Order: sequence, then structure tokens, then C-alpha cells
Amino acid sequence: MPEIWLKALGLALLFEGFLPFVAPDRWRATMHKLGQTEPNRIRGIALGALLLGMALLWV
Repeated sequence: MPEIWLKALGLALLFEGFLPFVAPDRWRATMHKLGQTEPNRIRGIALGALLLGMALLWV
């Protein structure tokens, strides 16, 4: 069971690190825009991502 969690963490880190590695300037500009976005919009996007992730794990 711990092996699955470590693999999941590794996969998450792989996805998180890919864009900053491949296109750091574009990633920085995107993060700057995200910092100027309304908190409620960010919450909505995060909720959608959480629900999609849960649905994918359910399948």
C-alpha cells in the first residue's frame, strides 16, 4: 500500500514539475495571471479539478 502512495506522489510531482521545466517564462506569466484572479473563481476551478480527479479515480 505505501508503494501506491509513493507512486501517486511521484506522478503528481512529475506533472507539477513538467511545465516549469519546459517553459519557465510561460509558467511564470501564468502564475502571475492566476495571482490576479478572483478567489471565488480559483475555488470554482479547484472544485472542478477535485471532482474530475475523484471521478477518474472512481473509474
